[in-house]
Amino acid sequence: MATARLDATFAALADPTRRAILARLAQGEATVTELVAPFKLSQPAISKHLKVLEKAGLISRGRDAQKRPCRIAPEPLAEANEWLENYRALWEANFERLDDLLEELKSAKKPKKD
Repeated sequence: MATARLDATFAALADPTRRAILARLAQGEATVTELVAPFKLSQPAISKHLKVLEKAGLISRGRDAQKRPCRIAPEPLAEANEWLENYRALWEANFERLDDLLEELKSAKKPKKD
């Protein structure tokens, strides 16, 4: 189940429009009309992006009279960040070993003074 959710999260994040929508929702909830404004896309096109984000669990939609405000859901992003964090730690360890090796090589090249 966690793998499927992670796959859905990364698939949803693969599109720049959906990432921009999430960036807007990180500032606070918004209606579909408010989300359409900054894009050169139709309301139905934005709605399709919202459906992908909602299916991935990245957003939720509420009910406020006639409006259905969208809000960001942090859990899937936290899971993706946790997954990525494992790789960041791996790369940092590799870079630290490389730094150590470079320091060794620099020390070995320095001419010794008598």
